[in-house]
Amino acid sequence: MNENIQTLKQWIGEAENMVFFGGAGVSTESGIKDFRSVDGLYHMKFKYPPEIMLSHSFYESHPEEFFDFYRNQLMPPEDIQPNTAHLRLAQLEQEGKLLAIVTQNVDGLHEKAGSKKIYNLHGSIYRNRCLRCGKRCDGLEGAAVIRFAPGIPRCDCGGIIKPDVVLYEEGLDDATLSGAILAIRKADLLIVGGTSLTVYPAAGLLQYYRGKRLVLINRDATPYDSSADLVIRDPIGQVFGQV
Repeated sequence: MNENIQTLKQWIGEAENMVFFGGAGVSTESGIKDFRSVDGLYHMKFKYPPEIMLSHSFYESHPEEFFDFYRNQLMPPEDIQPNTAHLRLAQLEQEGKLLAIVTQNVDGLHEKAGSKKIYNLHGSIYRNRCLRCGKRCDGLEGAAVIRFAPGIPRCDCGGIIKPDVVLYEEGLDDATLSGAILAIRKADLLIVGGTSLTVYPAAGLLQYYRGKRLVLINRDATPYDSSADLVIRDPIGQVFGQV
């Protein structure tokens, strides 16, 4: 065990209100592509750039193409499983160490691992609602409705069922954002993992941290590296497998 991992293990042991803030890199070891790495989604070739296809305006102007991209690129396979990082974080919550998870991911793997206190900043593929009647279509059943619908998924009333994920040009949910900020303010240890910290307003949440131990676990450099008390470049699943 190297020195950085040993330090992290010690800090987790001493923490009383740990918060984990994670991005796409948390799920890559489960087989889900991230966005900005060299082999990530944003470097793949599509008819339109992924940033365009994941925008609210594209959803409205090209709904069939939006849902085709959403199903094939944003929704993970049904049999996808949490990796060591997800499972260890759930265990830390059960042990009373972890106050909350703040995540930019929509894949539901933290829930699948057993975590309870989760702030899904960008929504979840397991939450969906009809834009006409407002009926909810959540959980595995809701995701299946989106996944297997022919073309545009529709409610019994005829309205479009929209995934409850935050698209470009849309704002974050106020209650989720407020809860995440409060949790980060209370934290005595903030571990940030698997995120480039370049997507705002999510990345800006780090400014609310008041503790003295900020840990960054990411394969590539981030704008916050110089502010961190500990930086680890190893895969996040391997890191949590050792602590």
